[in-house]
Amino acid sequence: MSRYAEMYKSDVAPALMKKFNYKSPMQIPKFDKIVVNVGAGDAKENSKVIDSIIEEITMITGQKAVPTYAKKSVANFKLREGVKIGVKVTLRGENMYEFMDKLFNLALPRVRDFKGIKPNGFDGRGNYALGLKEQLIFPEIEYDKVEKVRGMDIVFVTTAKTDEEARELLTLMGAPFSK
Repeated sequence: MSRYAEMYKSDVAPALMKKFNYKSPMQIPKFDKIVVNVGAGDAKENSKVIDSIIEEITMITGQKAVPTYAKKSVANFKLREGVKIGVKVTLRGENMYEFMDKLFNLALPRVRDFKGIKPNGFDGRGNYALGLKEQLIFPEIEYDKVEKVRGMDIVFVTTAKTDEEARELLTLMGAPFSK
């Protein structure tokens, strides 16, 4: 079991139970999944772009990434339905906690002028979305082998009912929120 999974059971869950006065341990919010998504608009001209992104995201997350496809045709963007335009990976269980540990302790501190993650990425239902500008902050990525610097969206999906509960859960897990 990962360090973060242990930390959740021993430290985070009891602290949340005490703070929010839950009657049952089943009410304690927990992480459901983490979704990492990369959009690649330039993939419609060059399909090899998706393969390199899949390789990078697989290295970063430790789990095979899958391509995402355009749902609709949009003439203004020269986009046809069914064309590969991105990559995503859904992390659960051990992989989720390993990725969270790597993100909070290794990757985010490597961001230039890092003052913490913005606290306004909550959706009102207890989920948190975070955008990164470059994949180079992860230690697995070698700068020389990167074709193009790409950003990514990371969504933390929790069972929390409110943003306050989700924020407390993320803070206790070590999320470096800015003041």
